[in-house]
Amino acid sequence: MKNSIGTSVILTLAGESHGQAIIAILDGMAPGIPVDEEYIASQLSLRRPSGPWDTARREPDRFSIVSGVYKGVTTGAPLTIAVPNEDARSADYAVLEDLPRPSHADYAARVKFGGFEDHRGSGHFSGRVTAGIVAAGAIALTALKRKGIRVGTHILECAGVRDEPFCLNPAAQIDKVSAMEFPVIADVRKDMIDAIAAARESGDSVGGIVQTAVDGLPAGVGEPRFGSLDGVLAGAVMSIGGIKGIEFGTGFGLAGMRGSQANDAFCLDGREIFTETNHNGGINGGISNGMPILFRCAVKPTPSIAIPQESVNAEGTREETLTLTGRHDPAVVHRARVVVDSVTALVLCDAL
Repeated sequence: MKNSIGTSVILTLAGESHGQAIIAILDGMAPGIPVDEEYIASQLSLRRPSGPWDTARREPDRFSIVSGVYKGVTTGAPLTIAVPNEDARSADYAVLEDLPRPSHADYAARVKFGGFEDHRGSGHFSGRVTAGIVAAGAIALTALKRKGIRVGTHILECAGVRDEPFCLNPAAQIDKVSAMEFPVIADVRKDMIDAIAAARESGDSVGGIVQTAVDGLPAGVGEPRFGSLDGVLAGAVMSIGGIKGIEFGTGFGLAGMRGSQANDAFCLDGREIFTETNHNGGINGGISNGMPILFRCAVKPTPSIAIPQESVNAEGTREETLTLTGRHDPAVVHRARVVVDSVTALVLCDAL
């Protein structure tokens, strides 16, 4: 099982949904980077369920920094953060020991690990494990901010309700959505939440699209071919559970355009080089070109729903109907955004 990402700045995750704690080890960060525990807590609060439309599991995320920080700054040694699990109800998942959820990792994990995996609360495959990503990501985001680099994500679409996309110069919009519990640019919060609530009332779930912007990253970051910046970002973002698609800039829309429409013409502003459009999402040849990096991610509907679903027992001897109880999210798109921010920041720190 591979649980580390990065080459120079490396994040390693450990823990399960209903185990003692989620552990994040961040290795390779330079010494002297400020570690603001209040900021880490605020980032964790953006990942944590909070509204009536979220799961009823309420983890306080009282984290502790075990190593790698002294007098409020990084020491250069591996930085370890532990986030205890305090609100687990394993009995709610007893049925999943025999019946895997459709479209969840239950069946694939059982085959890979021979039935020895911890199935409680989805174990190591749970969204709960992203608490470690967010805690470590807060330190990476702090390091980037010191270099004038901002990262932000908003809900571009959820349950058929659409937000405005980031503009060509998204710095102010990044600051706006980064402080929001339910991050949208336009006045669509209520419509989205109402759509999520309607899915919850019917025992169902909904997905969505998040859009991420990186502002202030200089040109020249990344490698061509197999170390391409967009390739590394895509691989990292796709490692987040529930994300099933990613596109940079205009993405698949480029397939229907002519070169004269898709090309981002270069211009000068004094001695600064920029482009009039950003169809390529700030990356050419795997390397940043100085424009904001823009990408969108598809977040699938959560597979844990109250509607009866068809499944097959663990022995593979009979088909059965699975009816779930317990505490589950009707949507995770708004909670996933801070995880995307965190993964993006970790990748950029590694690339820099």
